Amino acid sequence: MIKNIASFFALSLTIYYSLLFVSFSKDESIDLSKYSTKGMMLNYTVSQGEDLADNSVSFIEPNTAYSPYLNKCFIGFKEALAFKESGGDYFTVNTFGYLGKYQFGKETLKMIGINNPNLFLNNPELQEKAFIANLERNKWILRRDIKQFVGKRINGVVVTESGILAAAHLAGAGSVKKYLRSYGAVGFTDGYGTSIQYYMKKFSGYDTSFAKPNRFAKATTI
Repeated sequence: MIKNIASFFALSLTIYYSLLFVSFSKDESIDLSKYSTKGMMLNYTVSQGEDLADNSVSFIEPNTAYSPYLNKCFIGFKEALAFKESGGDYFTVNTFGYLGKYQFGKETLKMIGINNPNLFLNNPELQEKAFIANLERNKWILRRDIKQFVGKRINGVVVTESGILAAAHLAGAGSVKKYLRSYGAVGFTDGYGTSIQYYMKKFSGYDTSFAKPNRFAKATTI
């Protein structure tokens, strides 16, 4: 019985494609304006075996609920840091009063020209500008330490520029200077128990060349 059904199905398909071929053969000039993909569920895939030109973006398997994920590019760095700080939430305030997607303290905001925490918390664009400004300011403060310590190993962790800058975001540039220049003897741990060493390891190897050292970096709403 199953064999007969299979044979009938195969025969039906053969007849269908034969009629389809004949139909198109009789009319060689097909009016494509009559055909549309509107409303159809289309899946596009990119082979993971082929590297993209800048090696900055990779794609996960199709038919999942996730967005493309980022490798070690600058956007990957800032989004990974934001996810660790706040889960990527622009409008959150933690139990210590740190604000937004990147969890800025009010004193740090003042140093980069932001004196209205409420405005900051409700302005995602300003938060992104603040992240860049703070990164550039820290990079200027730590420029000599970056040059001196990148590539060395401290407490078992290879020092990288992105690790230094991430640690400065956590603990401040001054604390990172002390950590590096004491070769890890003088550490820092925040109110939740997160250490400079942990950030140096977790955020190592990202490309942070986008951020240029800038002593006077400010974030503005303009």
